[in-house]
Amino acid sequence: MAIGVGPSPDGDDEVIAAINTTPLVDVMLVLLIIFLITIPVVTTSVALELPRESVEVRESRPENIVVSVDREGAIYWHDLRLSGPGALRERLAAVAGLQPQPEVQIRGDMAAAYESVGRVLLACQRAGIARVSFITEPPGR
Repeated sequence: MAIGVGPSPDGDDEVIAAINTTPLVDVMLVLLIIFLITIPVVTTSVALELPRESVEVRESRPENIVVSVDREGAIYWHDLRLSGPGALRERLAAVAGLQPQPEVQIRGDMAAAYESVGRVLLACQRAGIARVSFITEPPGR
């Protein structure tokens, strides 16, 4: 094996100075696609101040009205069973004029039909009650 020094016998003493750019173009196209997909996700067009989650203890004051709905759909004013949504609406209309207006807290059984709880909400709306809340069990119970 011989190492030739000097001009080659074939006359190929030119240096090939070409750079293969195909892998570079492939990598750049992949990065471009990734940036085009991720940039709209990162930036939003509407500036909002989103609410922060906080745990607050609810007070059950004596002036609050607790309306319960059991699994059969019966409506209770505190512990007194009412004959139906009409009787509830009459009682709510009587307290709707108080200043300050009391808050109605609805306790619905988990097995109760949504329609039963919806009747209570409709009665509150028709009576003019402005503050309605739901009482639930905390998670993990």
